Amino acid sequence: MAEQTGAAGAKPRPSTSRRVLQIVVSLVLVVGIFYFLFKNIDLAEVWADIREMTWLELVTLGIAAVWNLLTYVLVWMAVTPGLTSPRAFVLAESSTAVGNTLPAGAAVGVGLTYSMLGSWGFSRSRSTVAVLVSGVWNSFVKLGMPVLAVALVALQNRVSGARVTAALAGIGGLVAAIAVFAVMLRSERGAERVGMVGGRVASRVLRVFRRPPVHGWEIATTKFRARTIGLVSHRWLAITVATLVSHLSLYLVLLLTLRHVGVSDDTVGWAEVLAVFAFARLATAIPFTPGGLGVVEAVLIGGLVAAGADKSMAVASVLVYRALTWLLPIPIGVGCYLWWRRQSLTARPAEAASPVRADGS
Repeated sequence: MAEQTGAAGAKPRPSTSRRVLQIVVSLVLVVGIFYFLFKNIDLAEVWADIREMTWLELVTLGIAAVWNLLTYVLVWMAVTPGLTSPRAFVLAESSTAVGNTLPAGAAVGVGLTYSMLGSWGFSRSRSTVAVLVSGVWNSFVKLGMPVLAVALVALQNRVSGARVTAALAGIGGLVAAIAVFAVMLRSERGAERVGMVGGRVASRVLRVFRRPPVHGWEIATTKFRARTIGLVSHRWLAITVATLVSHLSLYLVLLLTLRHVGVSDDTVGWAEVLAVFAFARLATAIPFTPGGLGVVEAVLIGGLVAAGADKSMAVASVLVYRALTWLLPIPIGVGCYLWWRRQSLTARPAEAASPVRADGS
């Protein structure tokens, strides 16, 4: 969104250094987290818990995992009017595979999204709208789910002080995010003001690291409002429903895995599972590792054990869940990317998608 001043010739070397540093930090974090998670766990017992699942339970898990992958399609079609479901699937799985395997994979995934949408005839401005709106709605749900989950747990008289504190923090973040978004969309002047304030804050933070100040954020936020207001006004309900379905489908995979491994509702209720899941999703808001690898496992296992689940069953459930939601999309995404590369190299210019307005008409 922002443009930074500085000599162009000085950029490549720091960029390479940052990538190397990100890779090293990610590897150290992942190895360290898994070491502390599994050093006191009997992996043979964990494997025995996994093997006790019946073929019917494995089939239902597979169906739930496939459905979860398909929900990403709904989100991309909602934020990108004119995008067909096969292309939405290719886009979603390819970007997910990148995000799950590469340090700073989210940024690389955004670049891949621009490339794919551009090859199908979507302008850069429309691609920007799709990326930003999907990101904003995803953040809203990540902030809102812990609040909902803690409220549901409280109704079951299983709430704790730590959960209330985390929920209050989530409420604060959610309210602030919605308020900023509302101000941006309400008027052009409001969008400009948000950009100016954001630019000043970012410049002060960059000054601490001896980096040049940012420029043009008020222009960027004004353009963002102009580009998104049509899409949001016409398709906000579809975007909201699709985003909620995507997150809840991911939760369904975790809940089914727990039940099939043997963690009953009497041991850890569905609302408590939702709370643990919601805070694990919130923990991935800052991508310390690719796809939250290690971080998600630590939060889920720690939360489930704290809620009363047997440790080996919790580990078994989380490993199966992550295999279905983190590992499975990688080979599928690689296949989708290779298909897109082949199609983009052989496609004719006339095959590009026809322009579609932001409201889908």
